[in-house]
Amino acid sequence: MQVSEQRTDSAVRRPVEALDSVVIRFVGDSGDGMQLTGTGFSMAVAKAGHDFATHPDYPSEIRAPTGTLFGVSGYQIQYATRQVHTSGDAPDVLVAMNPAALKTNISDVKHGGMIIANTGAFNDANLKKAGYQSNPLEDGSFDGYRLYQIDISALTTKALADSGLSKKDVGRCKNYFALGLMLCLYGRPMEQEIAEIKEKFARKPEFADANILALEAGYAYVDATEMFVTTYQVRQSAPRPGKYRSITGNQAAALGFVAASELSGTPLFLGSYPITPATDIMHELAALKHFNVTTFQAEDEIAGICSTIGAVYGGSLGLTTTSGPGMALKTEALGLAVMLELPLVVVNVQRGGPSTGLPTKIEQSDLLQAVYGRNGECPVPVIAASSPADCFDCALEAMRIAVKYMTPVILLSDGGIGNAAEPWLIPDVAKLAPLEVTYRTDPDGFQPYARDEHLARPWVVPGTKGMEHRLGGLEKDFLTGNISHDPKNHERMVNVRAAKVAGIAKEIPASKIEGPASGELLIVGWGSTHGAIAQAREQAAAQGIEVAHLHLRHLNPLPADLKEILGGYRTVLVPELNLGQLSRLLRERYLVDALSLSKVQGKPFMVSEIVQRIVELSKGEAHV
Repeated sequence: MQVSEQRTDSAVRRPVEALDSVVIRFVGDSGDGMQLTGTGFSMAVAKAGHDFATHPDYPSEIRAPTGTLFGVSGYQIQYATRQVHTSGDAPDVLVAMNPAALKTNISDVKHGGMIIANTGAFNDANLKKAGYQSNPLEDGSFDGYRLYQIDISALTTKALADSGLSKKDVGRCKNYFALGLMLCLYGRPMEQEIAEIKEKFARKPEFADANILALEAGYAYVDATEMFVTTYQVRQSAPRPGKYRSITGNQAAALGFVAASELSGTPLFLGSYPITPATDIMHELAALKHFNVTTFQAEDEIAGICSTIGAVYGGSLGLTTTSGPGMALKTEALGLAVMLELPLVVVNVQRGGPSTGLPTKIEQSDLLQAVYGRNGECPVPVIAASSPADCFDCALEAMRIAVKYMTPVILLSDGGIGNAAEPWLIPDVAKLAPLEVTYRTDPDGFQPYARDEHLARPWVVPGTKGMEHRLGGLEKDFLTGNISHDPKNHERMVNVRAAKVAGIAKEIPASKIEGPASGELLIVGWGSTHGAIAQAREQAAAQGIEVAHLHLRHLNPLPADLKEILGGYRTVLVPELNLGQLSRLLRERYLVDALSLSKVQGKPFMVSEIVQRIVELSKGEAHV
């Protein structure tokens, strides 16, 4: 780190410490607006052109009792001068709005890191709820940290004394005081956030004015106080060509499906039931109805997918969204879509399970459900997004496979990807690959289940003259689609549906390997582990340990070149946020000794956890 010239725009002139990166975590009650604070800060660094990654962390309880340990909500962001792969292992700065937030997060903070504590919430009642016997801000508990005690609650109240708002509403503005404080402390201007506040509260100008006052008061506090000896600024990133925007995984998925509709000239239908953490896709698409998008909030998960099947039968692009428990409820109807051979996409934004599990936490435990979780021989293509921005491309890919092969497709995301944000290079629409949708209209020689070179049957819009046909859940005759109980016909249909899905492997691009093309260690990942694995590989290389990384998008079928790739390495390591589901698939398919690195804590991998395992394997420690 280095100290730069003093800033001249502050009332208090102080040195500015230049940083290459910083990890900041905002934590407080679920009603303290920590998600809004974190989002506001991430937008500010995005405007500055920094690369960044975020990790929102919501409590599972709806309206958990104020001040309790299980009601803590958090938002972590890492931004840097270089490419950012994750939201960071350990926070450099923790902004804690109450004792419970401090208690549940302090163990993650780097030793010597900064703690900004809202002393106004450290009263006897809140200390007791958090399990503190004494006030940790006063008993030396944090002597190893840089502790800044600021009564954010009282300072916000003072700033808004003439606002005319109720005491409760004034209290709700303290998150903007905290945001203003952090914007000033890290050298970011307020103008963009002020504009965002005005837009957000356009219908309630009194709240807009109050939040702006709180923001400005927090900013001015850093300028005016002598508490902070230095302020900080992350060095400017190298300029990158193109136009970027901040985007979450759920937003990117929604835009990807709208792009599929626009590219194909086909209406898009979403039939879904709200479920955390997938609901935002429905919200995003509902706001885009002017793009020939129809959204239907069904009464339950079953109705959501069944309505989608009906829309696809009628000729629309079909989409339904859910998470693990909803996926279980959709299973029978998904089997029906396989039997009908209709193109639709099911998005599973995974969360901790089983049952209700950890509904707001991250997990990758639905892979085997996606690949195998239906009755009968019922193959379905499965792909997985690796980051928030990647959800756009995966949405297009899922829909392309669905309409080309006339099959339902499962797209796996997870709560970490769906809610997290990162910069997204807005694509040139003219350069997006076309998505061709073809309906059969020629009745000459028509058979509902005649197949093309991809083993896909024709898509016929009901009412097309001379092409009347019926569909249902009972086994079909190989050509006519009529009900058939012929044993050999059933076996033939089972085999052809399996062959159709397996044939998709021929179109999967050659696998891209980061690192040596063969050697000692290959890390195979999928989904949201991408960032942690990529950064772990970089850190291992810095220690002189050569590691290769292959990240899979296509999980069923697997890439055609995967067997040869796996055979080129002595050790294969598979980090997963489950008990080893992909490693099990690799062992089963390729008879390779794929080692599992599992984590099932509702939290993403830390880079250090993967680096530690790499180091162990490089030293020849036991393969367990």
